[in-house]
Amino acid sequence: MRYFWTLFWTFLLIQMLTYVTGSMLGVGYDLQTGIILTVVTTILVYIVPLVLPEGPADEHGSH
Repeated sequence: MRYFWTLFWTFLLIQMLTYVTGSMLGVGYDLQTGIILTVVTTILVYIVPLVLPEGPADEHGSH
């Protein structure tokens, strides 16, 4: 279920970002561009926690 909500909120936020950015640049709103960005962003959101190490970072330099 968390994957659905991640996709849902990413979709809404990216569509809003696409609309606002397009308005600022004077370009028309394009749903397909927002959907492509949503898919790419959602995949990145799923991959980033897998790449990052777990736990606090070790302190180097203090002996």
